[in-house]
Amino acid sequence: MNSNHSITDLAMSYKRKIDREKMRILVCAGTGCVSSGSLKIYEAMKKLLIEKDLYIDIDLNKEEGINVSPSGCHGFCEMGPIVMIMPQKYFYVKVKVEDAEEIVEKASRGEIVERLLYKEPGKGLIHFSYENIPFYSKQKRVVLENCGKINPENIKEYIANGGYSALSKIFELSPEEICQEVITAKLRGRGGGGFPAGEKWFQVYNQKSDIKYVVCNGDEGDPGAFMDRSIMEGDPHRVIEGMIIAGYASGARQGYIYVRAEYPLAVKRLKTAIMQARDFGILGTDILGSNFNFDIKINKGAGAFVCGEGSALTSSIEGNRGMPRTRPPRTSEKGLFGKPTVLNNVETFANVPLIILNGAHWYLKLGTENSPGTKAFALTGNINNTGLIEVPMGTTLREIIYDIGGGIPENKSFKAVQIGGPSGGCLTPEHLDTPLDFDSLDNLGAMIGSGGMVVLDEKTCMVEVARFFMNFTQKESCGKCVPCREGTKVMLNIMEKIVKGQGTIEDISLLEEVAEVVKRGSLCGLGKTAPNPVLTTLQYFRDEYMAHVKYHMCPAGQCEAFKKYRIEDSACKGCGKCAKVCPTGAISGELKKAFMINTESCIKCGACVTACPFNAIKEEA
Repeated sequence: MNSNHSITDLAMSYKRKIDREKMRILVCAGTGCVSSGSLKIYEAMKKLLIEKDLYIDIDLNKEEGINVSPSGCHGFCEMGPIVMIMPQKYFYVKVKVEDAEEIVEKASRGEIVERLLYKEPGKGLIHFSYENIPFYSKQKRVVLENCGKINPENIKEYIANGGYSALSKIFELSPEEICQEVITAKLRGRGGGGFPAGEKWFQVYNQKSDIKYVVCNGDEGDPGAFMDRSIMEGDPHRVIEGMIIAGYASGARQGYIYVRAEYPLAVKRLKTAIMQARDFGILGTDILGSNFNFDIKINKGAGAFVCGEGSALTSSIEGNRGMPRTRPPRTSEKGLFGKPTVLNNVETFANVPLIILNGAHWYLKLGTENSPGTKAFALTGNINNTGLIEVPMGTTLREIIYDIGGGIPENKSFKAVQIGGPSGGCLTPEHLDTPLDFDSLDNLGAMIGSGGMVVLDEKTCMVEVARFFMNFTQKESCGKCVPCREGTKVMLNIMEKIVKGQGTIEDISLLEEVAEVVKRGSLCGLGKTAPNPVLTTLQYFRDEYMAHVKYHMCPAGQCEAFKKYRIEDSACKGCGKCAKVCPTGAISGELKKAFMINTESCIKCGACVTACPFNAIKEEA
C-alpha cells in the first residue's frame, strides 16, 4: 500500500467478502479452550464444511457459504470449549469434538443445538444469545471487542472490522496533537501504576535524541492474571497499531514487545501479525506512504516476576540480568539502551487506536472522571463464574462478584478479594460498593495492578493468603536492594511462624515494622508493594492474626498446624485401616475395638481420614 486511503479501500473490500458468509462459526482458540481441545473441534468442523462444499472464508472466491474460524478468548473460560454462531449469537458451551457434526448439520439448516446452550445455574434458564447471559450482560467489552469475534491470525479480518483505520488517520495530525489527544482522554497505564500515558509519550517526544524506543510490557506475572495474554492472543494487531501510533507520537522508530516465554500462543500470533503487517506496508519503511518508519521485534522473557518493572524489563531486553535501577532518570528520559523510551503494557496500547479513531471525548464518557475507560480483570477463586471480564472503571465490587461472577459457590459468604496480585491488597465486604478505579483503591491501600482478582470465601484463612503472596514475592525478589532482599525474607519467616502455631503477639508488631521498612526503602515497585497483602490483611483481619498467636487456633480451620484428628468411638469398627496408613505410627488399638490417635505423634497428614471406610475420623480446627 502506498497511500493513507488504502486502508479504507481495503476495509470496504474485505467487509464485502465477509458479508458473503451467511453464517460464521467461531471456535474459541484462547489458551484455556485450546488446552481443552478446541482446535480439534475447529479442524473437524472445517473438514465437514469442506466436504459439504459449504466452507467459505475471506480468501475464497465463492458467492456464499459458512465460515468456521478460530477466535480469541471469549472470556467465560470455565465453560470452554466455547463455540459461537453468528449472526444469531448462539452460545454453545463445553463443546466436544463429537459435537462438531451436529453443530455443522444444524447450522447448515439454520437450526440450533439446544443441549449445548448455556443454562443458568439455579434458575434453569436457557440463554440462546450470549448477550443475555449475566456474565456478559453487565460487561462493556471495548478493548476485548474483537476477542472472540475475529480470526486473530488474519490481518484482513482486523482491517475489515476497522483495524488500522486509526493509524491511517494519525498522519493528518502532528505528533504533538496525537500526544494531546491521549492526554485529553486521560488514558492511564493499565499495568498497575496508572500513570497518564499521553504525558509519558510527550515527555519522550520532548527528549533531544535521534534514537527513541517504544516498549510493550507483556510480562504478565501476577498469579491468576491473563488479561494481556488474552489480548495478545485474540487481537494482536490492535496492540501493534497502538504501538505504531505511540512511535509516531513520540518520535520512535523501533518497538519491542516483551512477552513471557510461557505464553507460546501469544508469541506465535504476535509473530504472525508482525509479518502480515510488514507485508501490508503497515510496519517497516514508509508506512502507508507517509515517510514514517517503524518496526517491531519480540523479546521473550524467562519468567522473572521482577521483569514486569520497567527498568528491569529494559535491562532484560538489552541482554542483561533483569534488575531494576535507581530513578531518576526515568525510562522516558533514559530507558532501553540508554535512550528515551515509551513503556506501556498491552492493555494500554490496545486502548490507543479506539481513542484516536473515536476521539478523546468519546473515551471520557466511559468510566469515572479521573479513571476513564474500561478495565479487564481476570476473575478467579471462590466464585461461580470465573474468566476474563471487562467493565467500565468505577464498576463496584458487588456488581463484579454477584452480577457478573454469579456469587460465591455453595451459598457461602464473601470474605475478601485479593486484587492486584502479589502487589495488591485485600478488599472486604465493607468495600463491596466501592468503585473500582485507580484513586479509590489507592485510598484503601490496594491497587488495580494488572487486573488479577482472586475472590475468597468464608473458609479462607487470610493469614495463609498473606503468607502465600509473601512467599511468591520473596522468591521473585531480584536481591539487588537490601530492604526487599532481606526484608521480605524476614516477613516470610514471621508469617510461617504464625501459620505453624509458633507466632507471638510481638511477632505481629515486628511484622508491621518490617513491612513499613520494605515499603519505604525498596528500590522498585516489587519491593515497595510486596507488603500490601500483609498490611491490608492486618488492617481488616487482625483478629485472625491474634487468634493464631494468642489462642493457637485458625478461625477458618485451614492451617494444618492447628488441626487435630480424633476417632469417634461410636463410629469406629476397629478395622485398623487407619493405623496401617499412618506414617508415624500415631494410631493404635485392637481389632474390632475403637482405635485412638496420639496427637503428639500425629503430623496431620490426613491419610487416616482418607483410609477410614466408616467416616469415623473427624478433623477439628
